[in-house]
Amino acid sequence: MEEKERLQVLRKLIEINSVNGNELEVSQYLAALLKEHGISSKVDSFDNGRANLIAEIGGKEDPRVLCFTGHQDTVAVSDEKSWEYPPFAARVVGDRIYGRGAADMKSGLAAEVIALIELVEEKKKLRGTVRFVATAGEEYGTPGAYRLDSQGITKDITAMIVGEPTSGRIVYAHSGSLNYQIKSYGKAVHSSTPASGINAINGLVAYINAEAALFDKVPLDPFLGSVKHSVTLIEGGDQVNIIPAYASLFGNVRPTEKFGNEEVIALIKNKIAELNKQNAAKLEFKLVHNFYPVETVPEDKFVKNALKIAQNNYSDRTVQLETINGATDASVFIRSNHGMAVIVLGPDNWKISHQKNEYTTLSSYMATIETYKQIALEFFE
Repeated sequence: MEEKERLQVLRKLIEINSVNGNELEVSQYLAALLKEHGISSKVDSFDNGRANLIAEIGGKEDPRVLCFTGHQDTVAVSDEKSWEYPPFAARVVGDRIYGRGAADMKSGLAAEVIALIELVEEKKKLRGTVRFVATAGEEYGTPGAYRLDSQGITKDITAMIVGEPTSGRIVYAHSGSLNYQIKSYGKAVHSSTPASGINAINGLVAYINAEAALFDKVPLDPFLGSVKHSVTLIEGGDQVNIIPAYASLFGNVRPTEKFGNEEVIALIKNKIAELNKQNAAKLEFKLVHNFYPVETVPEDKFVKNALKIAQNNYSDRTVQLETINGATDASVFIRSNHGMAVIVLGPDNWKISHQKNEYTTLSSYMATIETYKQIALEFFE
């Protein structure tokens, strides 16, 4: 493709409003684009406007499978009037293109699709399979990734590239993300006789105080370091003069390979059991989302080769190995294929993801396309 065509693909994706849904329109556009260039694909629609898309190129001489994956949804647009450029206008200004999802992650998604198209059009010999997987709902709940995982899409994958924005850096390890709710049950009475009741909020206070130090003694991960954890939402009470009988909070934990999801859950549950023996209000744990950490050792051949290729293509910056505490769709896929190598690699810029005036740079977008193509070509050599 000419650069103008490459840009048009990205503009079209940004113009499609896929805030927390509407992935079907994105999938249909990508399927039509791929078909235009002789590549068949499958659109799997579900839940009224949601969809995943799968496409493959390459041969079968080599049994290995390289997967490019990315999500089609974006986060919401807050205060659209405060944006310098309309969030779905895909406005190009100098080296930047502005819009919701420009960075996270329609630029990575477009780069993956274009890499497949150009590998086919340039008649590049691929001895094995390159699979493109576009998912629904990564920004909340990952229903698309779970659906694909249940269909066995990742069981044969040898290596995976997640096209989230990394500014060309190679992310070889990222934490999981575990969301949970603590429910507290007490006894409602009038606030004039508080001793006759049980204040459910006090139960949460006891947990919050304990949570602050709950992970202090867990082992450090060699790549991701400490387990990050927070209480992020609290609600309780109906009326100012009534002792509340019910209250709840939500928390988030970032598990690591060294201290995984099951260990996090057990630690929280044990603390709740301990607090329930000490306090009148009774606490109950509920798991909300459970995404797993993903780690590939930096010495892995796939990681090292991707780093070399990225360093050659992103000539305007220093490209190095990184770890992050965010989760991706790979946090779901890794459950069925723990042995696959995974990296996160995409264009600019994770620092402005989810922000107003979100943008990506065209230079990093073009460099990402070339990087993906070269990784695919060298993978099967």
